[in-house]
Order: sequence, then C-alpha cells, then structure tokens
Amino acid sequence: MRKTLAIAALVGSTAITGLALSPAAAQASTQSTTTVQWGKFFSSDNKAYTYGKTWKSHGKVFTKWYGVDKVGGKKGWVWFEYYKNGGWHKFNKSWDGKVVGAWSGRGIKKVYTYTCWAGKFDNCGRKYRIY
Repeated sequence: MRKTLAIAALVGSTAITGLALSPAAAQASTQSTTTVQWGKFFSSDNKAYTYGKTWKSHGKVFTKWYGVDKVGGKKGWVWFEYYKNGGWHKFNKSWDGKVVGAWSGRGIKKVYTYTCWAGKFDNCGRKYRIY
C-alpha cells in the first residue's frame, strides 16, 4: 500500500513537471538502504561495550559506533575487521569514558567487531558480524 501511494505521488509530481519515469526508475526511487543496528557488545569482563549501526549506500559501507567505558581509569577498545579486495583488514579505536566514532569504505564485503577493556588485547569479548 505504501509503495503504491509513493509511486502514485511520484507519478503525480512528475506529471506536473512534464517528466516521466520508467517503472524501474520509479521503483528504485522508493527503495531505501538497509541499516543494521548492532550491540551492546561487551568486553569479557563487562566493563566496556560498543553499539552502533552499519549500512551500505551507493557502493560504500558506513559504520557509526558508540563506545562506553563503565568503570573509567582504563581505556576501552573497539576492533573492526573487514574483508575487502580479497583480504582481511583490521583496525582499532580506543576511548576512556564515552565516545562516538564513524568510518566508511568502498568494496567491503564483510565486517566484524569486538570490544576489549584495559588494553588492546585484554579482556576481549566475542566477535560479531555487523555487515
């Protein structure tokens, strides 16, 4: 029902301007990207966690993440592993307290994440696929 109304509104607005869209173009204009909400992914000692969302738009994968260190005094770490151009790539970000971060890239096929606390490789939680 919503698609029908959206297409009808689109056709009505294009009739006024004199433009005409093919059915494929009308359908493409009503499609939206799929956003994956993920988290809370805890460190193994539950002292830090991350959550966020991942989506793909125009061939590029975007990730916005939030990190929370519940204890303070030591850093939390979020790791991202992604598959691109036939190989795996890995990077991390640290924080103390609360933080918001984002990253993006083209050609990414898979993304995994996990959270550590008190060091890059300490108290790491489970690895989760987020894209």
